[in-house]
Amino acid sequence: MRRVLFLCSRNRLRSPTAEQLFAGRRDLEVASAGLSPDADVACTAELVAWADIIFVMEKRHRVKLARNFGRHTKRARVICLDIPDRYAFMAADLVRLLHAKIAPHLPVPRG
Repeated sequence: MRRVLFLCSRNRLRSPTAEQLFAGRRDLEVASAGLSPDADVACTAELVAWADIIFVMEKRHRVKLARNFGRHTKRARVICLDIPDRYAFMAADLVRLLHAKIAPHLPVPRG
């Protein structure tokens, strides 16, 4: 089972939407967090170390992740989705964009 972490700034819109979209997959464990001090669920070193794959929404999130948790990302693959902060939680456009950008990295297992 792969462990997937979705990160954005405040864990209010993009990363919780991604978490909800992929939470039903039996081959994945998913979590989401934010990299800002005022995030609803703040990112921790333990959460970063737990992940096999980390999806960040913007390049600045990758920079902040490396700066704050770099030594904990050794085993995780970090992928930037380039999704700007202009969508509401579970907005149809955001859902389509997340599926399109994440699906190639998390193919559904056969069988």
